[in-house]
Amino acid sequence: MAMDIKEKDRQYIMHTYGRYDVALKSGKGAVAYDDKGKKYIDVSSGIGVNSLGYCEDGWVKAISKQAATIQHMSNYFYCEQASNLAEKLCTLTGMSKVCFGNSGAEANECAIKIARKYSFDKYGGDLKGVRNEIITLKNSFHGRTVTTLSATGQDVFHNYFFPFTEGFAYVEANDIQAFKNAVNEDTCAVMFELIQGEGGVNILDKTYVKELVDYCNAHDILVIIDEVQTGVGRTGKLFAFENFGIKPDIITVAKGLGGGLPIGVCMCGDKLKDVMSPSTHGTTFGANPVVCAGANYVIDKVADKDFLNEVEKKGIYFEEKLLAVEGVKSVRRMGLMIGIELKKGDAHDIAVKCVENGLLIITAKSLLRMLPPLVITYEEIDEAVAILDKTLKENNQ
Repeated sequence: MAMDIKEKDRQYIMHTYGRYDVALKSGKGAVAYDDKGKKYIDVSSGIGVNSLGYCEDGWVKAISKQAATIQHMSNYFYCEQASNLAEKLCTLTGMSKVCFGNSGAEANECAIKIARKYSFDKYGGDLKGVRNEIITLKNSFHGRTVTTLSATGQDVFHNYFFPFTEGFAYVEANDIQAFKNAVNEDTCAVMFELIQGEGGVNILDKTYVKELVDYCNAHDILVIIDEVQTGVGRTGKLFAFENFGIKPDIITVAKGLGGGLPIGVCMCGDKLKDVMSPSTHGTTFGANPVVCAGANYVIDKVADKDFLNEVEKKGIYFEEKLLAVEGVKSVRRMGLMIGIELKKGDAHDIAVKCVENGLLIITAKSLLRMLPPLVITYEEIDEAVAILDKTLKENNQ
């Protein structure tokens, strides 16, 4: 007898994820179906990736057309889809140059390399380098490569894979004095998320962010904003830094930009545009034409002001509905990036029960986390909240 999807997975795929007991087979918009035909409302979007939901018609057409034209080329050649996407991103953000990769971790690796090379070139260096330390925030998350794990400010990730990359220091968020105390002659950059997604949907204080950026600008310390999870409309602005009234030196983007295909982008401002030169960085699949075609379509849709205004309206509506649920203690939210604190009970256990009831939801630390498709309808929001309410009641929460 042939093995089913789950059996094959368990036998042949490394157990690096604690999977929910669901095998997804198809989807449209914010709705997914498993291999048995069961319907789910998805408020996770593949952890913020499916920004336009499952299989949006225009996106499917864009990538299909490009796949039938030319599906891949070496980065030794010019790519129309990549250059068009780069122009859009630079125009929309005020950045000057971009470097394409395949993931948020890759984008953050590129940002780290740019920051260190900038200081190496400007301030001089030897084999050990000089002015090469990057400060990050505790509870941050920047990726799962050895270097981006090192950049991540959570002790739980600093295990097993020794030796980790050197050159990172960690400070508490929203404490400007702690940051200033950590700066020394070796500090070249600070890297942080404006909303710590994996760290618990922690929204940074706007006054703190502004003061930190002003201090860095005055001391030629580069500001790297990790927008892997917060970018591409997630917070009601095209990029989260717009909500904070700052301009970073470097922005990293991934997840929602590709609409479901793997992409990572590192963008830099004018003073960094010539730091990287041929052979200092590269990636085989970065700037893939099919992926860039999908990203071009996503950007064209999401960058529209009316679209972004609707994201914020949906976020407000979601928050109001969630706060009316008996078992919900509080909601942390910006746009459609939502963290839900429960009055009691374990968030992971509740998430498992929600999935059983037809709601695909994830967690962050002790919170339930929602990153719904930006195109989720108000009716689907109502359905999602109703399932959560039902689940909490069933589990005496």
